[in-house]
Order: sequence, then structure tokens, then C-alpha cells
Amino acid sequence: MKIPRIVILTGAGISAESGLATFRGSDGLWEGHRVEEVASPEGFAANPALVYEFYNRRRAALRTVCPNAAHEAIARLQAAWGERVLLVTQNVDDLHERGGSSQVLHMHGELLRVRCMDCDRAHRWQDDLDETSRCPACKAVETLRPDIVWFGEMPYFMDEIQEALTQADGFVAIGTSGNVYPAAGFVQMAARCGATTVEINLEPSQNASLFDLRHSGPATVEVPRWVERMLDSSSAALPRIKPLPPWRSGS
Repeated sequence: MKIPRIVILTGAGISAESGLATFRGSDGLWEGHRVEEVASPEGFAANPALVYEFYNRRRAALRTVCPNAAHEAIARLQAAWGERVLLVTQNVDDLHERGGSSQVLHMHGELLRVRCMDCDRAHRWQDDLDETSRCPACKAVETLRPDIVWFGEMPYFMDEIQEALTQADGFVAIGTSGNVYPAAGFVQMAARCGATTVEINLEPSQNASLFDLRHSGPATVEVPRWVERMLDSSSAALPRIKPLPPWRSGS
């Protein structure tokens, strides 16, 4: 059996099943704050203390939750198929790593990392962060920020992700909303290159109609079930779909 190349994208839905609440409410506010106040370079420049506190609370909340069966199932697939499975996440938590995944691309950064605005070096960071925190590398103060991709900033690893999508036999989106770009466009990129596309979600995403196959239900149920099918018989779990024609403007 030829092992297919798979790109897996995970979003907030997979972490929500561990009890990690999504911080963006239905009213668009992030824990009572406007997005611009706590998740933009301009907001950080205007009120760094507020931004530090916002992420300190999120860092503390992360310590209260554990990876779930969906995280662990993805780790099993990675362990079995190695580099042929690329895991990309929009989440900034470390639940994939704690669930056993060794290779994770955090396209929106990591909650447990900070970056120095002077020397541009990133570091693991478990504790609270404030204006007095000192860069472990250059020793400067008032230069550390959460290593999070804020609005208006370029997501990490885009070259690697795009290259993988063009070579993938399958693309699987798990617990994603389908309305945050560029991640929401990955399904089209993969499909244009001939990949079979699969969505696993509690409810259909905003771009659910773009997927070849859809599985509705909790990630903790549907992801382990899908992984077992993949490991038992990849041809049954990931049927080949006729490649789409090349992309054309206006199509």
C-alpha cells in the first residue's frame, strides 16, 4: 500500500473539546475587548499592559486543560506515517504536542513562546509576561511580546504549507470555521492540485461545500474513527478524486 501524503489543518474546535474556550465571542469581542485592542501591533503599542494581561490569562487557562482523543489520534497517524503527514494548526495552544505530535506548524504562533522586538529571537515562556520581563538572549527589557500572529501580520510557515498542499494526496480540516484566511483557502489550493479534501467538524464550516467528504460530529469521536480507517485501509478512507481543472480568474 502506498502511503498518501496528508496535510491536516486544525482549528479552535479541536481544542474546545478539551475545555479550552474559544476567546472570541459571538459578538466579535475577545473576552470583552475589541480585536484591535488585544490582537494587533497597534493595540500592543497603545496599551501593552492590557495585551500582556490578556495573554497571561490565556496562558494560565492552558495549564488547566489536557489533550483529548482527537489530538492523540492525529499523533498516532503521524507516528505511523511519519513525514507523510503534515500537521498545521491555527491554534496557539500546545495540546497537539502534549497529545504526542512531534511535528506541528503553528501558523498563528504559540502561546508559550515570546519574541524579542529588538533581536527578533523567540523563546519558550511559561510564566506571566510584562514590561519588566527581560529577553533571555539580548537581555533587553520592554522588548518582549507574545509570539502570536496578530491581525495584519503574516502567518508563519506559509511557504512550507503551500508547497505541501500542492503535493498532497489528501487535505483534512478539523474543527475550523472556514472564514479565517489564508487557512480558509487551503481546501481550494489542495483540490486544484488533485487532493481529496475532507472536513471533520461539529457543524458544517462556512466553506463546507468545497470539500469532497464531510464528517459531522465531535472531533473526539470522528477524528479517531477517521484515523483508524486511514491506518486500516487508506484507499477506503481517502478515495482518489478526479483532479479539478486549473484555477481561472473568476471561477
